Amino acid sequence: MNLLEQTDQVFFASTGLDREQTTTVVANSLSGADDGDLFLEMRHAEMLSFDDGRLKTATYDQSAGFGLRAVVGEADAFAHAGELSSAALKRAAETVSAVASGHSGQIALAPEAGRNQSLYSDSNPLNQTAFEDKVELLQRIDSYARDKDPRVKQVSASIAGSWQAVQIIRPDGTRFADIRPMVRLNVAVVAEKDGRMESGSSGTGGRFMFDRYLNPDMWQAEVDEALRIALLNLESVGAPAGEMEIVLGAGWPGVMLHEAVGHGLEGDFNRKGTSVFSGRVGEQVAAKGVTVVDDGTIKDRRGSITIDDEGTQSARNVLIEDGILKGYMQDRQNARLMGVDATGNGRRESYAHLPMPRMTNTFMENGACEADEIVASMKKGIYAVNFGGGQVDITSGKFVFAASEAYLVENGKIGAPVKGATLIGSGPDAMSKITMIGNDLSLDRGVGTCGKAGQSVPVGVGQPTLKMGGITVGGTEAA
Repeated sequence: MNLLEQTDQVFFASTGLDREQTTTVVANSLSGADDGDLFLEMRHAEMLSFDDGRLKTATYDQSAGFGLRAVVGEADAFAHAGELSSAALKRAAETVSAVASGHSGQIALAPEAGRNQSLYSDSNPLNQTAFEDKVELLQRIDSYARDKDPRVKQVSASIAGSWQAVQIIRPDGTRFADIRPMVRLNVAVVAEKDGRMESGSSGTGGRFMFDRYLNPDMWQAEVDEALRIALLNLESVGAPAGEMEIVLGAGWPGVMLHEAVGHGLEGDFNRKGTSVFSGRVGEQVAAKGVTVVDDGTIKDRRGSITIDDEGTQSARNVLIEDGILKGYMQDRQNARLMGVDATGNGRRESYAHLPMPRMTNTFMENGACEADEIVASMKKGIYAVNFGGGQVDITSGKFVFAASEAYLVENGKIGAPVKGATLIGSGPDAMSKITMIGNDLSLDRGVGTCGKAGQSVPVGVGQPTLKMGGITVGGTEAA
């Protein structure tokens, strides 16, 4: 069966909805609106966590519902319900149709119908691996970490998975569907030396099956990385403070690009003129050589989607090319109001939320430098290999990020690990200060979750090693 047929089985064969009746209700309730759709969702989710040598929690959740939306100009009429029944849909239709009449412009055409790209399996990862095998995996992780080093005092591990089926029905009867798997493994270790305790963590995930984690090479690599970080932190010194050169490592440090630049390139902020990048298409917004891409079409990646939550095909969108701003990420509403095409970035957390422009997998493309060459070029600064949390002000572009793994560098030599380093600056300014770009692009390990306007969605980030000049570092020691 194709995806439409599979989701028909989910939403119409065993619920209180009739497909033909549902299509008619959608058409009638959205008559006269500029745009709109019915978003149907079924989600299964499971999470197991292991702590203090035993299984601490095991949860399973199943949810289903719909969101009915009409778009009139800049306004949304939206009703949702946590049940799939004709009665609930008709009640929602009454609410939406009361404010949906009198469209403000040309009726928006449906997204182009096409085959979903084969980016991930449509199987349910929760059903592919037995519960007992998942528990045994967590036990093995715990034992392996404790046997690895006597300094290990505590081990926490968790595995989580979900299966999401969606179908989108438009007023003209056009339908789109997707089935999205997701799994994730996380490991955290606490180590102690001479009374000092430090932690380290590592995680991985993507749109594939749980059985990938049963391979010892897979889960042992995560334990080894978490332990490495914990032991490294036991030897860390206070971070220097002041303005200095910064080298960012490849992969997860791309979260800084995601926050400091990516959010500012989402269509809603730019249509409203509240982004530091508003009205700057065609202008130089980053150093030459900087190319930033948002790509929802990468196979098995956490941020990938074959279609977005409005039915638009996902795409590889070049946002900045050689430092020049090329365009923004768009959902249907903001694209229509700005007179451009939707880019496949209309995403929502669930049926109970409205779609908005969101990132998928956002990364900087390769440059020409070797990573070792970049580090060796530093006179004095910080080499930030990994990041923890961060935040950004979209209007000003100002950001603050905490480095979870960083090192002192002096005269091109990597020195002691540092703890407590935070990077402070603004997105456009930081992008203009990039002086060297590596050729070692890598994506994160599949753990990214992005928050915006109270909604969370899975995303990916990435970048090659790169060097920035004159970034402010907040630390505990004078530089």
